[in-house]
Amino acid sequence: MSNSWSLASANLTSVAVLVFILGFIGARIKSDVRIPEPIYQMISIYLLFGIGLKGGHALKSVTAHSFVKPALATLALGIVIPLLAFFVLKLIRKLNDMDRGAIAAHYGSTSLVTFSAALLYLDNSKIHVEGFATTLLTLLEIPGVVVGVYLGSRKLQEDVQWGKTLLEVLTGKTVLLLVGGLAIGAITTQAGFLKVTPFFIDLQSGFLALFLLHLGYLAGSNWGEIRKVGASVALFGIIFPIGAGALGVSVGHWVGLSLGGATILGVLCASGSYIAAPAAVSVGLPKANAPLALMSSIGVTFPFNLIVGIPLYLEIARAFN
Repeated sequence: MSNSWSLASANLTSVAVLVFILGFIGARIKSDVRIPEPIYQMISIYLLFGIGLKGGHALKSVTAHSFVKPALATLALGIVIPLLAFFVLKLIRKLNDMDRGAIAAHYGSTSLVTFSAALLYLDNSKIHVEGFATTLLTLLEIPGVVVGVYLGSRKLQEDVQWGKTLLEVLTGKTVLLLVGGLAIGAITTQAGFLKVTPFFIDLQSGFLALFLLHLGYLAGSNWGEIRKVGASVALFGIIFPIGAGALGVSVGHWVGLSLGGATILGVLCASGSYIAAPAAVSVGLPKANAPLALMSSIGVTFPFNLIVGIPLYLEIARAFN
């Protein structure tokens, strides 16, 4: 345990955490450290494709036997977590079902940057993670959004545009770039992969730092909106991820994942989306309070996971070993 908490202390002084804090402080003191929108979009595309490419290449050494149980368990978690989030949110009476569904969709989906930060944290700690971790990220991305939109819309009088919503989920850049990267990484030769490694793999940590600077700036510049979320929703944004993360870790251990693999599954279950889910929810639940769900995810849960959650889920995973 002491080893885990020493790693947790080191996490507080990691570049990932410190650059997020720098972005937050920059926004609060009115310094324009934000990344221009076109560059931000470029970085997000870079990370999505690069992580998919690396995961696809790692799939070459994965056997079907070792992958099937974790994949099925991840799909099940993609259904269970938004259900749990929706019914826990019933305790917050000022929310309507549409807003509960929108928030549930965000927490049923995943955060690419939290996933990337967790991979970096585990890599720095010399902890092995299964090669199909990126595939689990992709599998968890889709059902969470669909279930959340369904729960939020089931009592509405008007029909939800399910075709358009599903199309947004499946063809949105998150799923398309992750799946495309996975496919290309799995198909290309070792020589082909090595040619692009210096750019798409070796530079990921640097681009991730820039992305975190931007997210810190967004959190800081929207601090007023975060405060409007209210204590009850903010509390949900911290307590629910801990429970979901513990559930993910326990399921990961049950299906035979390594210490690192179980930790990553816990991180995925605990994270909240701020790329894929907002786009899909805007189509499926256009009358929901979109800023409420987004600020809960990016303003409360993301910094909590980045600073405290990732080491905590590793500690929970150690408890199962």
